[in-house]
Amino acid sequence: MKTVQISLNSIDKVKSFVNDITKFDYDFDLVSGRYVIDAKSIMGIFSLDLSKPIDLNIHTEDNAEEILNALKPYLI
Repeated sequence: MKTVQISLNSIDKVKSFVNDITKFDYDFDLVSGRYVIDAKSIMGIFSLDLSKPIDLNIHTEDNAEEILNALKPYLI
């Protein structure tokens, strides 16, 4: 598992983020405080405090570089 910090501070960013990660067959979790949300769920993401950075847990060791390249616009 790999953890990175991301910022999703606008509605357009959330929509494009979900579109980008649904291309991968791996599991992704967003962790904000004590809440853990499926990162592929738009409704779940909007239940988080998007004004702060969010931890993204990527549940794979394979293709980590490819995933991080796709997530570059959101990384902090």
